[in-house]
Amino acid sequence: MPAVHAPRPALYRLLPLALMALPLPALATAAAPAPTLDSGDTAWMLTSSLLVLLMTLPGLALFYGGLVRSKNVLSVLMQCFAIVSLVTVLWVAYGYSLAFSTQGMVEGQINLNSFFGGLDRAFLSGLTRDGLFLTVPESVFVMFQLTFAAITPALIVGAFAERMRFGPMIAFTVLWLTFAYLPIAHMTWAGVGGLFWDWGVLDFAGGTVVHINAGIAGLVAALMVGRRKGWPTTMMPPHNLTLTLIGASLLWVGWFGFNAGSAVAANGSAGMAMLVTQVATATAALAWMLVEWKLHGKPSLLGVVSGAIAGLVAITPASGSCGPLGALAIGAAAGVLCFLASSRLKRKLGYDDALDVFGVHGVGGIVGALLTGVFAATQFGGVGLAEGVSIGAQVGKQALAVLVTVAWTGAVTAASLFLISRFTSLRVDAEGETDGLDLALHDERGYTL
Repeated sequence: MPAVHAPRPALYRLLPLALMALPLPALATAAAPAPTLDSGDTAWMLTSSLLVLLMTLPGLALFYGGLVRSKNVLSVLMQCFAIVSLVTVLWVAYGYSLAFSTQGMVEGQINLNSFFGGLDRAFLSGLTRDGLFLTVPESVFVMFQLTFAAITPALIVGAFAERMRFGPMIAFTVLWLTFAYLPIAHMTWAGVGGLFWDWGVLDFAGGTVVHINAGIAGLVAALMVGRRKGWPTTMMPPHNLTLTLIGASLLWVGWFGFNAGSAVAANGSAGMAMLVTQVATATAALAWMLVEWKLHGKPSLLGVVSGAIAGLVAITPASGSCGPLGALAIGAAAGVLCFLASSRLKRKLGYDDALDVFGVHGVGGIVGALLTGVFAATQFGGVGLAEGVSIGAQVGKQALAVLVTVAWTGAVTAASLFLISRFTSLRVDAEGETDGLDLALHDERGYTL
């Protein structure tokens, strides 16, 4: 790695070595020490993969399911379940290859492969039982990254909940995963030659890749699909906050796999990532609760769990580089700013982001990405920035990556929905929306009398 890059956790420091060890013909002649299997690292990564899958099924599904009205609960559960299944197949077919293939990547040279991987790993070509990624089986790394790819488009459905048709949602998932998620993941994590990597951007577990990506897509989708019938004059409260709390709790627990698992090792980096994730989440939950209490007169369960999710989102990019002090600051900032975005900004601007995907994931992801550049510095307890790189310079790198991600995913989302709308209606008709998507789209009820 060139000296201009900031210190990175195990995954990032050793990624070029790991890629050389993969069973690829183009890399077979590269001279590099062969990594060896570590059973402890492997056990942790197997566990982390299960934890991240738990975040979507059942975590996100229950969290979103409780937030919608009872007539739409099954539609949200169906969307989450179907997306996980769809993304799994696409990941095997071409997703892993487009995200992590190093074909054609050259350090410091911007070309097509700075944005997209090649197709040399399509259908997991070259994957063997004995092939390693760092110190774990490559198959485990493939599975771990699959769970990230699955949850990201599932997050978006909260923005257009209660009014988008199922078929267009499936088509949108295919287009958005292919042209938004996979290139941003490649730019950030594929290694030397990736656009964000060469810029020295710090994103340990997916602040840009997952949360800003999904949050901006959710905002654009909410605007293009349109408001729900009756919003904002008609009250549309969550139908079951018990489900929401259960889902949020599963997300909190699963997030330790999301963040600490991104070390791709059972080591000190994973341990610190776990600690700062807990600290930031708790701080954000309290910050949201206190601001809501002050402004609205009462604290709410919905508020405290929303604050927790905001903290989880914001600490994600910083979890491998900040310390406990940074976690406190990032959590507090996320709790306050995401509350204001979800409760005040949305009403002022008039967009119907039904479950606050932009307000929590978009805003929280941006807050976390920018503050990563501050709290990675050693004076704040972080791992330190690269030699000669100031806090201001690192924040500038982070901001540039944020702007590129916002523009990229915004354009892909708008183009994808526009294209689909040329062939079919994006949303259900007025009668279907009144009856509820459970009956209109799936001929089922979430509850029986």
